[in-house]
Amino acid sequence: QVQFVESGGGLVQPGGSLRLSCAAPGFTLDYYAVAWFRQAPGKEREGVSCVGHSDDKQYYVDSEKGRFTISRDNAKSTVYLQMSNLKPEDTAVYYCAANLMRSVCGSHPVSHEYAYWGQGTQVTVSA
Repeated sequence: QVQFVESGGGLVQPGGSLRLSCAAPGFTLDYYAVAWFRQAPGKEREGVSCVGHSDDKQYYVDSEKGRFTISRDNAKSTVYLQMSNLKPEDTAVYYCAANLMRSVCGSHPVSHEYAYWGQGTQVTVSA
């Protein structure tokens, strides 16, 4: 069974930066839209960003726009989320998953369209 692996999380101070990676060695990502989700303690999972097979991109959280950048490297079967000027409200476990129903990102994240969820990587933004 395919399962993505997230990495790059950690503890950073407000205003800091992190680069998250979502890797699936041996799996061809070219066909799929891939999205990042996050879940904070006591809250439901929310969509963060999506990158499609043609490098189309969507950012789903207003507060992240201008601070987060999603990208993909199909040759390395890896999707990235570059996060800058991090804020405490960004604290969450970040997950990535593949959309098996479409190759172009939708205007809204729909969790049931995604599969191959990873175990997540913890991002903590605190002074």
